[in-house]
Amino acid sequence: MKIKYLLPLALIAISFTYITATTVIPPTFEQLVQQAELIFQGTVTDVRSVWEGEGAQRHINTYVTFQIGENMKGNAGSSYTIRILGGTVGDETMEVTDTPKFKMGDRDILFVEHNNDQFVPLVGINNGRFHVQRDGQTGRDIVVNGEGEPVRDVTKFGREEESVSAAEAISPDQFKSAIQKQLTDQADRSAQ
Repeated sequence: MKIKYLLPLALIAISFTYITATTVIPPTFEQLVQQAELIFQGTVTDVRSVWEGEGAQRHINTYVTFQIGENMKGNAGSSYTIRILGGTVGDETMEVTDTPKFKMGDRDILFVEHNNDQFVPLVGINNGRFHVQRDGQTGRDIVVNGEGEPVRDVTKFGREEESVSAAEAISPDQFKSAIQKQLTDQADRSAQ
């Protein structure tokens, strides 16, 4: 009788061990743009975690809703919600390593793929989120990657990226221009 209850628990433990041990090779900028089904800039307007599933399949999902400021690839509409595995409900937390954490008011540029089909619907998990933040020293908006490091050169994604200061970081407009250029280049290659 005890084995009947221990087996589902063992399977859950193994699956969480697998999820938390996930290693992602950072995609290049070209791969980010190409693989994304949607690319948009938005502001987080709601973060809600809930229990879902039954029995051994019971888990926490977090739903993050964005007010869309600009669609760059695909059409996310004026509001879009992504589902991420993990979160906190009451005093219970289910955490998946390297999963991005969102909070109300966050301003982000996201590269979304397979929303509702995978545990983090971003290209390259945390690599598909770019946070827009105000630099305290210069007073301008800059783009930082999923690790919180300022972005200077999109051609370095997935390769040897060097640390840069916030003063050297690109602005959201420069980042969006690079995305548009990459989309145009990909369309031109497809047309040939």
